[in-house]
Amino acid sequence: MTGRESPTAELSVTAGYLARWRPSSVSPRAASFARQVVAAAGPHSRERAKDLLWAAGRLADWAIGPGMEPVPELLPHRSVIERFTAHAPGLTCVTRRTLRTNLRFIARHVVPQLHPADLPLPRERAKAPCSPAEIGGYLALADAQPTAARRMRAAGLVCLGAAAGLIRADLRAVRGSDVACRAGGVIVTVRGARPRVVPVLARYHEVLLASAGFAGEDLVTGGTDPARHNITSPLARPLAGGTGLPALDGSRLRATWLAGCARPTRTSSPPPRPSVTWPPSPNPPAWPERSRSCNADCSESATPDQRPIRKPGILRY
Repeated sequence: MTGRESPTAELSVTAGYLARWRPSSVSPRAASFARQVVAAAGPHSRERAKDLLWAAGRLADWAIGPGMEPVPELLPHRSVIERFTAHAPGLTCVTRRTLRTNLRFIARHVVPQLHPADLPLPRERAKAPCSPAEIGGYLALADAQPTAARRMRAAGLVCLGAAAGLIRADLRAVRGSDVACRAGGVIVTVRGARPRVVPVLARYHEVLLASAGFAGEDLVTGGTDPARHNITSPLARPLAGGTGLPALDGSRLRATWLAGCARPTRTSSPPPRPSVTWPPSPNPPAWPERSRSCNADCSESATPDQRPIRKPGILRY
């Protein structure tokens, strides 16, 4: 038969293959168990049935040795499958993963009560970015700190989060020398596990450069050890005041940077398209220099006044 077989004929071929499957690599009891559970799983093709039979036969042959009964109520249990795929001898890592996938498929179809569906877990949604008024409030509170060091560190914390999207370890390791001006903008060189260069949003250039200049070769957020933890809370605690101003959150600062990068950066309108008048002027301007291959009658030595004037409305290229 040529072409793709009909679903009924394919199921018939699969059922015949299941009935004839008696391999020499596993015991007859293991083969009987494999035929029973794979038939209950209902594979839709011979190749799929072959893969499931091989997995079920290997599982049953392994379980019979310690004295386990090859019955569908016992062997497809989650604990048995995990123990088999983790500790069965002579299997490669790829084979173990393939066996576990096929055995889990059989268990879900044969004994679904032993493998209930996973409950959906709550997901964390992306936090809303800070509004310009909130960022202004944080910077105002940073500017109101009693000492210059606290003012610069608090402002650096706000700018590195809202202007460069840095949080956690990336934020802790930034030094003043890592902030530099390049090509009319400001960048931050991030070191550590994921080294990269991050552009800074334009509205924060002045404040971040001042904070970086104050830090110099030291850490922008203070301290001496880049591996220190919990630096955000002491710096953010003084910035949590004000009516209607929420507590400073590093995730919201990063969302602010992402939102700023997503906005269009073009501030001026595109240049106007050149106007075209018709009919052309009877005295067009002098033609620019053109190569000999483009126009043979325009010599390279001829001046614009000596070149022939084109007829109105006719352009040659």
